[in-house]
Amino acid sequence: MPQIVECGEQLNVNLAISLHAPNDALRSSIMPINNKYPLAELLEACRNYPGVSIARRITFEYVMLKGVNDADEQAQELATLLRGIPCKINLIPFNGWEGSGFECSLPERINSFAAILERAGYDAPVRRPRGRDILAACGQLKSESQRARKSAET
Repeated sequence: MPQIVECGEQLNVNLAISLHAPNDALRSSIMPINNKYPLAELLEACRNYPGVSIARRITFEYVMLKGVNDADEQAQELATLLRGIPCKINLIPFNGWEGSGFECSLPERINSFAAILERAGYDAPVRRPRGRDILAACGQLKSESQRARKSAET
């Protein structure tokens, strides 16, 4: 993770991290890159990020996956995991597509998750999804273009 600190030193930019899980086992199942850069190493780099402060927080992105990473216990685990890091946690409703293997958490579940994080002192806004109806939301355009390409090839 030396690239994170190096990036902060050289570019002086705000940092956003795709997190999506509060522990290594779950994060590795969602994001295999976690096997190479486990949470302890990632979060240590975040704690040492140049200029990180209350005024210049790190943003953690957390896609809400129904029955996977959206339980109250996982929200509490996430709050504990990030303790001491000036940050906000963007909760992102999953934009599903056929064959993804995931579903979006229910709005009530997302709101409960956000409330737990907020009670723990975090800013946890829920991103408003746009473009779902035309498969143009985040993550859907790439999957749709890949399906179109495969159809054209056959």
